[in-house]
Amino acid sequence: MSVSDMFIALQGVLTADQDIREEIRKVVQALEQTAREILTLLQGVHQGAGFQDSESRAAACSRVPKKCQKAREHFGTVRTQLESLKTKFPADQYYRFHEHWRFVLQRLVFLAAFVVYLESETLVTREAVAEILGIEADRERGFHLDIEDYLSGVLTLASELARLAVNSVTAGDYSRPLRISTFINELDSGFRLLNLKNDSLRKRYDGLKYDVKKIEEVVYDLSIRGLNKEATVGAGGEK
Repeated sequence: MSVSDMFIALQGVLTADQDIREEIRKVVQALEQTAREILTLLQGVHQGAGFQDSESRAAACSRVPKKCQKAREHFGTVRTQLESLKTKFPADQYYRFHEHWRFVLQRLVFLAAFVVYLESETLVTREAVAEILGIEADRERGFHLDIEDYLSGVLTLASELARLAVNSVTAGDYSRPLRISTFINELDSGFRLLNLKNDSLRKRYDGLKYDVKKIEEVVYDLSIRGLNKEATVGAGGEK
């Protein structure tokens, strides 16, 4: 084979690779748009009546918020889009192209975790997120949810809950910040058990202490104003 033939063959490989990446980018752009739609929907919970989809707070707490129901409907679109993404590259080359969808997948993990928290005030498992997204939890089974992507999404959830704690006080909901504080402290304790080597993930985790501090300041403010006692009494019949 001549040098010219060798480089023509190499160009064929490069062109095929570029075609794959372009197809992946198209699907990722669609995923990013769907993620923005879900986020816009969920941002409504930061408003004064965010948790009062019905005529009263008690009624709202007794059922799944309408915003969460609508968000789960959007995840149906996400599953379809991810199913399409799986077909755009060879199954054994997940990590070769991982960078293309890593950030949007982390955002989707956060959104799924936020929905589950709003519904039950619990931390969603990696397996449950994978089920919501319609992908695998185990690497050996193909297109999967990488552990570091899951953890990054959970850290974004912590930042969102810190913001929610502040906005809940503004809306007159004094019990929610106390529950968020308990949840975030448990989350922080969980992350302390991990020996994180990934530089990007480690930096994200370093930001968790600021979220913890922000929520502690909210709880402290409620305490000195005597509103934490009111919240405890008022939440006697709530979660």
